[in-house]
Amino acid sequence: MLKKLLMATKKAEELGVKAIDDFTFQVQLTQPVPYAVELSTHASLLPVNKALVEKLGDAWVKKENLVGNGAYKLADHVINEKIVFERNPNYWNDKETVINKATFLAIANATTDVSRYRAGDLDMTNYALPPEQFATLKKDLPDEVFTARTLSTYYYEFNHTKAPFDNVKVREALNLALDRTIITDKVLGQGQTPTYVFTPPYIHEGEKIQQPAYSTESLADRKAKALKLLEEAGYSKANPLKFTVLYNTNDNHKKIAIAVSSLWKQATNGVVDVKLENQEWKTFLDTRRNANYDVSRAGWSADYNQATTFINYFLSNSSNNTAFYKSDAYDAAVAESYKATDAAGRAEAYAKAEEQLAKDFAIMPIYNYVNPRLVKPYVKGYTGKDPQDDIFIRNLYIVK
Repeated sequence: MLKKLLMATKKAEELGVKAIDDFTFQVQLTQPVPYAVELSTHASLLPVNKALVEKLGDAWVKKENLVGNGAYKLADHVINEKIVFERNPNYWNDKETVINKATFLAIANATTDVSRYRAGDLDMTNYALPPEQFATLKKDLPDEVFTARTLSTYYYEFNHTKAPFDNVKVREALNLALDRTIITDKVLGQGQTPTYVFTPPYIHEGEKIQQPAYSTESLADRKAKALKLLEEAGYSKANPLKFTVLYNTNDNHKKIAIAVSSLWKQATNGVVDVKLENQEWKTFLDTRRNANYDVSRAGWSADYNQATTFINYFLSNSSNNTAFYKSDAYDAAVAESYKATDAAGRAEAYAKAEEQLAKDFAIMPIYNYVNPRLVKPYVKGYTGKDPQDDIFIRNLYIVK
């Protein structure tokens, strides 16, 4: 046993990690990683009981076996029905915890979520509220609708490996021609904000990121430029630009795709002719990874509150980069961020990378997400202001 312990300790030290004492864990990095602290909030870095995993394998997650160190422990789990958590008296800050039990119900869609909330079955909804019900809910339950602006971007990606999307003029024309406010204000109407950049500027160390100049141009000027670019690329009413927009099966994605295709057609006087295709999630992911698409719906939400969770996405060697965009200038700007010695230097490098992405019209950012939900008036402790919309039961309490 001692031999195994010594071997484990040696391996840990080789990895640069060790326990200083019962309450201090030290990580030694081989090079500066400015967002290391923010990374520690990600679920992949949460501790698990090593002995339990080694003994039980995958069965360690069953309710009778699970051991955790959070404010709650798993009390019941009925697949496709519910998950029940009970207060953990061994939690280090249990004295500050108020709610004794929380039940999470498996609900199939947002409409059912709202119906059960209004029937009194739920204290809080989980899904984003259905766009078609949002205005009514705001009117009927004004003090119960919360809209959290999140670190998430909805965008369309172009397949850079195939014509005509390897032509920057085509990508620029499609970006210019889209009136994003129609999507945010008319199709969705829940507080989403139009964006022309991938990384939300309100993310930590993203404050120097600027929207590109064309974002403030009149729509008429943008349409004229789009038509000229398409003409230069060889497209006209006699020879329209035809392609397919792919999206994963979802009512909101369908509504947005219909609106985008219609707006493109109107803005270009019919020069852009779009066909829509939807696929189930797994097939959709495979199609994108294998570059078997023209233009695809996409979205990204921050893994942690720091700009690199977005900036690293479009590196040439990134496995997330299913647009297959490659830019030495972009990669170099990201590399500069690792050499920066302070937050201001990193923010400058991130802004430079985002500027390059926009200059290349590598993708078509559309809007930044919000996550609207219903919360009963007697549920306190929820602010709706967390940028990642993380909700911890330990911070909530009930006022009767």
